[in-house]
Amino acid sequence: MARVTVEDCVDKVENRFELVLLASHRARMISSGSPLTIDRDNDKNPVVALREIAEETVSPEDLKEDLIHSLQKFVEVDEPEAEAAPMVPSDPQQLQINAVDDTDIEFDRITEEEMLKGLEGLVPPERSDDY
Repeated sequence: MARVTVEDCVDKVENRFELVLLASHRARMISSGSPLTIDRDNDKNPVVALREIAEETVSPEDLKEDLIHSLQKFVEVDEPEAEAAPMVPSDPQQLQINAVDDTDIEFDRITEEEMLKGLEGLVPPERSDDY
């Protein structure tokens, strides 16, 4: 790579390793058809990417976010926050008012024999040619 270009970029992106990651990502973006922000001047894509970073026509922060997004396999989806549960009153009288009276609940009860008779009365559906 062009040494002058790398030295120009070091003050924009302080970590050289991060600079290499960002420039290579930008070079891949250019090769996949992303528009150039500077003149090519017969340079190859990695040099163009470094020049774009050096001249600040491309934001290193935007490149970093785009690089992270391109490497993610699972994208987080913002889910709505759960509604807060109502507070339990500390007053014993309020607890009695809010208590559920379950004495009125009735269940249908059948014996095993009644259930077997009901099942015997069921007829399986007829088979069709689709299955």
